[in-house]
Amino acid sequence: MRKELRSIELLSPAKDLICGREAINHGADAVYIGAPKFGARAAAGNTLDDIRQLCDYAHLYSARIYVALNTILKEEELAEAEQMIWQLYEAGADALIVQDMGITQLNLPPIPLHASTQTDNRTPEKVRFLQEVGFTQVVLARELSLNQIREIAERTTVPLEVFVHGALCVSYSGQCYLSAALSGRSANRGECAQYCRLPYSLIDADGKEIVSGKHLLSLKDMNRGEYLEELLDAGVSSLKIEGRLKDVSYVKNVTAWYRKKLDAILARRPEYRRASAGHSAYTFEPVAEKSFNRGFTPFLWKERTKDITSFDTPKSLGEPVGTVKELKGNSFTIAGLKQLNNGDGLTFFNEKGELEGFRVNRVEANRIFTLDRPAIRPKMPLYRNFDQEFDKLLSKPSAERKLSVRMEFQDNAFGFTLSMTDETGARIMLTQPFEKEPARREQAENIRTQLSKLGNTP
Repeated sequence: MRKELRSIELLSPAKDLICGREAINHGADAVYIGAPKFGARAAAGNTLDDIRQLCDYAHLYSARIYVALNTILKEEELAEAEQMIWQLYEAGADALIVQDMGITQLNLPPIPLHASTQTDNRTPEKVRFLQEVGFTQVVLARELSLNQIREIAERTTVPLEVFVHGALCVSYSGQCYLSAALSGRSANRGECAQYCRLPYSLIDADGKEIVSGKHLLSLKDMNRGEYLEELLDAGVSSLKIEGRLKDVSYVKNVTAWYRKKLDAILARRPEYRRASAGHSAYTFEPVAEKSFNRGFTPFLWKERTKDITSFDTPKSLGEPVGTVKELKGNSFTIAGLKQLNNGDGLTFFNEKGELEGFRVNRVEANRIFTLDRPAIRPKMPLYRNFDQEFDKLLSKPSAERKLSVRMEFQDNAFGFTLSMTDETGARIMLTQPFEKEPARREQAENIRTQLSKLGNTP
């Protein structure tokens, strides 16, 4: 068991520079983002200049930027990958997330390498091998239980990274060839066609149809928000949010939600310390259910359970808001405790078991008005997958991250000295000659007021 003082990292996804900045603003200790090429999301590449800007911004708070270069590479791509790695290193990237072991044989700059979950890291032996060949962080397979994670931590010393939130694959991490087999689009090349989210029928050996048109390979989304402390105690150092294709409101909300949970743990557990500096203040209260999700599961946390599947729909179901009471024209009443707003998006399962949605036109107390009458009936459960008011908050600047500083203003023989030290230990001192004259009134409060005007700086 890893009992030593340990830095704990909240790791957020970014599809682009804007998402990356907001992840930092909303409390991420590190951000992972796709390289210009060869990241395991073909639709989420980023320019070197954007990555450089993100590194500069993150480093203000001692936060780190990890660049995903985690596809399997072809022989003719190695030279280009090597050149790109040097460019990423010069841009300030703190580590590369890789899958292809051929990268370790290239002429590399002194940049740390993290073993992607695509390398299928689910045994102590595999993780120890990666540790011994020089990887500085290992992303464990999503399908491991708490006991399996603990066993790996007890038998290795390399920092361990685990997913705590987001989409789940139905297959072993990095070992799915369904997309490649059916369409030639390989998940290991960042081109997964997500066949696991399509509807299928289940037919037995005698040709009898048992299930028709259900999403039989689709899993719910992971949410281990209630188990973070157990993960830390098991030896985990990095808590990862999935979602390099998600929009900026998702990144803001989910990052803030985990930041608040993690901060509450760190406040009472001095053996764990935060991996970056600064404190985020929010204009909203984060709620995980309000961002895209297929329903939540802790996923094989203690044992294999039945709550992991999302057979009815691969779409975002949303948060439960109540049940239908009475229908009347283009309106209905709802029994529930959640306040609904004009413009909200509601969902329900129709008579065929398919997910349908409609927009709320107007709300009066518990009566909902719609433009067209949705095919709902009394006692039917309703969900909200778009909260108009919440989205409005997230569409504006919704967090500010500041560094704590200590300032000292002192008199000296020929003028004044001002020194400032921030919480990362960075320190600066300025001494200015100044002709002095006696003040007409006490100046201490005025000096504090003027020196506190730090503007838009961190």
